Amino acid sequence: MSGLRCVDVCAGAGGLSLGLEAAGFEPVLLLDNKPAACGTLRTNRPAWHVLEADLLDFSPSRHRDIYDVDLLAAGLPRVKSAATVARTDTEAELRLLEATLYLAHAVRPRALLIENVPELVDAADFESVRDFVRRELEHLGYRFRWFVLNAADFGVPQVRRQGLLVALRKEYFEEFRPPEPTVHEHLSVGRALGRSMATGGWPEADRWAAQAGSVAPTLVGGSDRRGGADLGPTGTKKAWARMGVDGGTVADSVPGPDFRWVPEAGRHGMVRLTTEQAALLQGFPSDWTFTGRKTARYRQIGHASPPPVGEALGAAIGAALNASGPADGYTSTP
Repeated sequence: MSGLRCVDVCAGAGGLSLGLEAAGFEPVLLLDNKPAACGTLRTNRPAWHVLEADLLDFSPSRHRDIYDVDLLAAGLPRVKSAATVARTDTEAELRLLEATLYLAHAVRPRALLIENVPELVDAADFESVRDFVRRELEHLGYRFRWFVLNAADFGVPQVRRQGLLVALRKEYFEEFRPPEPTVHEHLSVGRALGRSMATGGWPEADRWAAQAGSVAPTLVGGSDRRGGADLGPTGTKKAWARMGVDGGTVADSVPGPDFRWVPEAGRHGMVRLTTEQAALLQGFPSDWTFTGRKTARYRQIGHASPPPVGEALGAAIGAALNASGPADGYTSTP
């Protein structure tokens, strides 16, 4: 699979683009409005064309090299679940979804990939959103499919259910198959982070890793407008506490030789994860560098799409695009 080109909007720290690159796609433009995220992209891939701009203000006519690309990808900010669907910030997130579809009008990619919350796939609260998507894609002549993947099924040591929309021009759609799991046994937190926990000379790293035998709960990047870096809401913190991890903060460094791990004593006796360890839990390679202050780095990681899932999606989309024998007919697949 070679010669495929993609555009990634709301690219963040590059998790989706990194996975697509591994699947044979060349990113010709990456768009994000956060300076720290753009710094991360430029630091790790100096040859990538990174544009710091808001998707709502983006004018594709000024970047004509993106026209007719093979894939337009968007790991969009998460729309809120049913309890918060009427919030103002949810309306802003839905505008970004609309902007992505309008961008597809101009770019006319052979395929479109949108990643978001699993509720977007089938929850009643988002039926009107799905109707809007259907109308736009039908108007453009695409066929499409909604589905959900769990990152843990692709070697990521984290339960992370992702709602996906894949749309293709009708001549390619019949060849598309959603990715099948690549692992039969989920990777535990202990196996993923055991070696990292020992790098500071902590003698109890192996003991900690042995009891951290489950996958991580979903990492949550949080809002730019509220709070600092932590591993998620109350339920998530409780899940981390059962593995002897303080989920209420993010550490500057791994534990040293003098740290005493006494989780039954409460937060002060628990180990804390670093941003680098959080990145490993998202499936990033250990040499991927995140720029910005600690909270900005963690938010990039928590909001990212795991690269192994992006690679699986890219491989599935690329296989459909490279297959011969265009399909006839047109029906949408909700």
